[in-house]
Amino acid sequence: MSTSHDHAHLPGGPDDHRGRLAAAFAITTTILLAEVVGALVTGSLALLVDAAHMLTDAAGLALALFAAHVSLRPATSSRTWGYRRAEVLAALAQSAVLLAVGVYVLVEGVARLFSPPEIASTQLLVFGVVGLVGNVASLLVLAPRRSANLNLRAAFLEVLNDALGSVAVIVAAVVIATTGWMQADAVAGLLIGVLILPRAGRLLWETTTVLLESTPRGLDLDDVRAHLLEVDHVRDVHDVHASLIAAGLPVLSAHVVVEDECFSDGHAGRILDQLQECVATHFAVSVEHSTFQIEPATHPEHEHTGHA
Repeated sequence: MSTSHDHAHLPGGPDDHRGRLAAAFAITTTILLAEVVGALVTGSLALLVDAAHMLTDAAGLALALFAAHVSLRPATSSRTWGYRRAEVLAALAQSAVLLAVGVYVLVEGVARLFSPPEIASTQLLVFGVVGLVGNVASLLVLAPRRSANLNLRAAFLEVLNDALGSVAVIVAAVVIATTGWMQADAVAGLLIGVLILPRAGRLLWETTTVLLESTPRGLDLDDVRAHLLEVDHVRDVHDVHASLIAAGLPVLSAHVVVEDECFSDGHAGRILDQLQECVATHFAVSVEHSTFQIEPATHPEHEHTGHA
């Protein structure tokens, strides 16, 4: 016996974030073009790195927009969860690219500390301000729904890093203009790299955890098993598995051994309802997609080996 729930994700519904992503993509692309021009004009590493970061963000937002579109496609007999995992793959790709950019920034920044080029501070300041204004606009678009899924979270973190990078560019421009210390540009570039790497690493770990079908954070399977054993007529619970299909979509399955008479006196159906209610309402992580195999005590003897 099993039970599950089917939640439709319709275009324009609460799970449709394409409008926010499209707006952020348009703003980011505009800033990218401005910063490329600025980097060529000023020769700034910080601005060049920020432009490279913006390029990965623009590509990431385009990928996120695509993932948000395909994730709303309905499930089929060959793809029973539809394309919900697309958001996880998009976030994984973005985090990997961010890590590569962060490493490049650190290497180039150290080199420029010893051999800094001449930087046009006034132009650098102008392009830094332009970048900051655009990034703040993108943050305002994405912030209200940044926790909705990994896809939006990745996009928000990238734009936030861009905003911090723009602040670093502005500070570097001011330092160069007032003191003539050209290494400020390299320091700003290194700061951007330091901001990129930890967030990219954390996001990479989280997306990899989902793809490895690890137990969702906050769900203790020993605790789940203990509570399921408290249901009347339940004698044993085994083969308990839980994972995430995508952000906000945990699934759980288990084999539940019940008293033999439950199959003749009608208790089996009621037990199934109680099991489902338990995992959907009792724990911090609500599991609405659950599958339970209700079985008699003699059934495990006929199962194949290798069950956890």
